[in-house]
Amino acid sequence: MSTQLIVLTVATAIGSAAVGGVFFAFSTFVMSGLRRLPAAQGIAAMQSINITAVRPPLMLAMLGTTLGCVALVVAGVVDRSPWLAAGAAVYLVGALVVTITYNVPRNNELAALDPASEVAAARWPAWVSEWTAGNHVRTVAGIAAAALLLRAVL
Repeated sequence: MSTQLIVLTVATAIGSAAVGGVFFAFSTFVMSGLRRLPAAQGIAAMQSINITAVRPPLMLAMLGTTLGCVALVVAGVVDRSPWLAAGAAVYLVGALVVTITYNVPRNNELAALDPASEVAAARWPAWVSEWTAGNHVRTVAGIAAAALLLRAVL
């Protein structure tokens, strides 16, 4: 493995671990804290979090890691490195695709709710459970991808 590929792999592993760490925080205590609030407050807080989440540095970390993973999938196939290809693919599918296809649509659904409405209050407990389940997948994917990428370097 070339020095440049090692640097890209380690940087992408760090990005994957960092993103996985953000997801880990949400899975282990942020969502539990929001769930304990009255529905209107929990919904309003999560709506605010979702607005601030789509700004740097989280977007840079997520999208930079995505770009690194795309390059590493190609490098893993070309170099016949299953650890490299697997690590990058795990991040792309488990963190990126799950975010786009599962968590973002739920964020959009939540954004459309009036926190003070009865409909929102009724939807909130199930929404938290659904969103958190998808976030668990993203957490495991980010951390697993980092481990696989670092294994590729060894």
